Amino acid sequence: QVQLVESGGGSVQAGGTLRLSCAASGYTYSRYCMAWFRQAPGKEREGVAAIYTGSGSTYYADSVKGRFTISQDNAKNTLYLQMNSLKPEDTAMYYCAAGPCQYVNSWYVLQTGSYNYWGQGTQVTVSS
Repeated sequence: QVQLVESGGGSVQAGGTLRLSCAASGYTYSRYCMAWFRQAPGKEREGVAAIYTGSGSTYYADSVKGRFTISQDNAKNTLYLQMNSLKPEDTAMYYCAAGPCQYVNSWYVLQTGSYNYWGQGTQVTVSS
């Protein structure tokens, strides 16, 4: 059974940093995609960053390019999202996701429908 458990959320002021972690277990695919999504109140869930474990290729939403970095530690089965220069508009519940990655392109890997396993989320609040 696949389990994804996020941690690291919190409250910071604008310009601050946070690092989210996602501990993964039970995943049997040798090559797959993992991603971070976020959902603000009243808005749809959106893809923030993704990584294809087969090549290590990373993909980012335009809104976070240059500020967020996705990475993985295979030894620890953990996915990370380093978030720098945080803005109030980054406030949302952040979710970790995993999927078999049928296609690997910048559009597909940031779609919610591309993933079949999700964590419970961790809240990020950025104040101005």
